[in-house]
Amino acid sequence: MNWILRVAPLLGIIAMGMSLLHLVPIGASYVLGDGTHRWFGISMAVNFAAGFAAWLGTRRYRREIGIHEGILLVVFVWIGGALFATVPLLLAIPGLTYTDAFFEAVSGLTATGATVLSGLDKLPPSVNLWRGLLQWLGGMGVIVLAVAVLPLLGVGGRQLFRAEIPGPMKADHLTPRITETAKALWLIYAALTVACCLAYRAAGMPWVDAVMHSFTTLSLGGFSNHDASFGHYDSPLIEAVAIGFMLVAGINFATHFIALRGRSPAAYLRDPEARHFVLVAGLSVVGVAAYLHFHGIHPDFASSLRYAAFNAISVGTTTGYAITDYSLWPVFAPLWVLFLGTFLSCSGSTGGGVKMIRAIVLFRQVYREFQRLAHPNAIVPLKIGGQPVPVQVIFAVLAFFFMWVSTTVTMTLILALSGLDAMTAFSAVVACLNNIGPGLDDVGPSTNYAVLSDFQTWVCAFAMLLGRLELFTFFLVLTPTFWRK
Repeated sequence: MNWILRVAPLLGIIAMGMSLLHLVPIGASYVLGDGTHRWFGISMAVNFAAGFAAWLGTRRYRREIGIHEGILLVVFVWIGGALFATVPLLLAIPGLTYTDAFFEAVSGLTATGATVLSGLDKLPPSVNLWRGLLQWLGGMGVIVLAVAVLPLLGVGGRQLFRAEIPGPMKADHLTPRITETAKALWLIYAALTVACCLAYRAAGMPWVDAVMHSFTTLSLGGFSNHDASFGHYDSPLIEAVAIGFMLVAGINFATHFIALRGRSPAAYLRDPEARHFVLVAGLSVVGVAAYLHFHGIHPDFASSLRYAAFNAISVGTTTGYAITDYSLWPVFAPLWVLFLGTFLSCSGSTGGGVKMIRAIVLFRQVYREFQRLAHPNAIVPLKIGGQPVPVQVIFAVLAFFFMWVSTTVTMTLILALSGLDAMTAFSAVVACLNNIGPGLDDVGPSTNYAVLSDFQTWVCAFAMLLGRLELFTFFLVLTPTFWRK
């Protein structure tokens, strides 16, 4: 209980800060005249009042937080943020149920991109902008943004940063102070978002679409303001812009920081994760294109390459845009791109999934075991980038992968038990747990998650939260060990 009281004032501060984000759709509503400003105003007031009440009632408990409070704050922010983000959706979209509104908010804040909404082209632009803004905020992580300002309030941020950022970035302090690190990452993120918006506009997107899609491209979220997603434009130039920025967002932002600080692209060549990311993505695009061309899905290889490149990169980086219903391709291709989304993105990127660095560790550990079986007396260290990987890191990766597989199987069986067919159940879990967005069959790119029952929708929403919190962060809070002093 003491830990909860210690994080409550911070939750209140974050809630008040997030309430100010409503000013963006409110301003857009006034400019575009879509009439939703009053609903966002009400939501803003509710969010701010709840945050102020939480801060006022518990501010006397505020103190420097430890790892337990940091983990609790991360979990509560993502769940609470989704709860608050449902309010304007409920008010502005007639007939939307709370279950569907919560699912949409979770999908936005976790940068998943699964949706239950149809008629996106007719939604008020400010509502679509709100959906995109949620993904942009969730892409880099609301906690990292809070880390940049909490020290100004007398609260240290290092524990929050370690709880929120996955993989190698936990150990790499890019600048001497964690606040400077968070600010640097957000500045890079914001600058790339602006560049993406300008590139979309130059490629032919209207300004509203360019802003919306720049938010959801850099976050690798995949929400669109069109039911046909990027198929609405049918523009190879716009697709090329999207592919470029999805690839950029799929690389560790620490690597971007180091490259910019050193004013040299050598950082990308030295990063083994980035090299594997580009190699696997490139081989997948060429392989899928050749497979589609062989089966005569498109009239020529150039067309096959275009559709393979966009959809493979989009799903592989866990963005989830689509320019065609790839679930209708011969079965290997959609299964491969879905599988690609489980591991392609780099750690420290805005993508989801197991992450490329863990996949590298797993692959090399398997090869290492083969070597040890062939040469029992040999000492075979596992190295990445010329550096030996500590045994505890290998064990942690193995434990994470076991939990990921167990969670995928369990949730697939739950959805199958609830009445979904096997492919829909499996692809929905994989797509939500890895924050990809669209799955296959009934939840494929040509349809959405509105076909699910309320129970199935809640299961998928839970999967999205688990994926964004990388399983351990959430499950740890449920263990007696966590609460034992």
